[in-house]
Amino acid sequence: MSDEYIKSNLHTHSTFCDGKDSLEQNVVTAIEKGIKVLGFSGHSMYPFHTEANMRPERFPDYCAEIHRLQKEYGDRITIRLAFEADFIPGISLPSHERYADFAPDYLIGSVHFIFQRAGIFAVDDTPEIWADGAKRYYKGDMKTLISDYFELEKEMLALCDFELLAHPDLVRKFNEKYPLFNEDDGWYKDLLKDMAKAIARSGKATEINTGAISRKWLTKPYPSLYFLSLLREAGVPLAITADAHAAENLDCAFDEARALAKKAGYTEIIYDINKAGFKLCKI
Repeated sequence: MSDEYIKSNLHTHSTFCDGKDSLEQNVVTAIEKGIKVLGFSGHSMYPFHTEANMRPERFPDYCAEIHRLQKEYGDRITIRLAFEADFIPGISLPSHERYADFAPDYLIGSVHFIFQRAGIFAVDDTPEIWADGAKRYYKGDMKTLISDYFELEKEMLALCDFELLAHPDLVRKFNEKYPLFNEDDGWYKDLLKDMAKAIARSGKATEINTGAISRKWLTKPYPSLYFLSLLREAGVPLAITADAHAAENLDCAFDEARALAKKAGYTEIIYDINKAGFKLCKI
């Protein structure tokens, strides 16, 4: 473990998926911001895609450009090749076997969609889609909806081979401005306790994510302080990430994220992931 804090961001999107800036623009800005490790994590449902995900035919170009940038900027910053892979049972799996042709340094596993026989909806697209899905498919029963979301995360943790779990309580994204459930309710806290245990059992790490701050949906990072405390008690490793979709946000609210992680009891964080495992530094 490094004795000092090392600023890094392992969750970065570019114009290869739904990001605003090119891979190189992100690298140049990261260097300017003093970021020492930058991990690119293009949205993926390989070998399928949606509008927000990388198209399969672009994967070779994505990898080639990252390898070029590693050579050109390698004396100033460590650049990692990764994917944020959606979990869609039977279709899209965050698994190194699935992505073997691209030799990623690590994979981020994520759940963005809830599935019902009558349809599918994203939990983080817009408040309107979130609220409509809750009403249309769950008749407003938020306990069952959020239970289903966490069950998908637990299934992904158990079945798939990846290193970092993305935004584990993504269901909170719109809850500050457009609340549909009370985060202090006992049923919700019980679900978080169960999730913390499941993440710990999987041996995977998770992140404290500031992406909803840069998008003006939340004023604090997620996971919540309560969830972070449970994760710390369970021994789950933690990375601080921006989930950046624009280069200007590569270190958005990192000081606040560090303070929140410390308040939850964390003393060290992940600053790098490669095939050898996690690298840790003081928070």
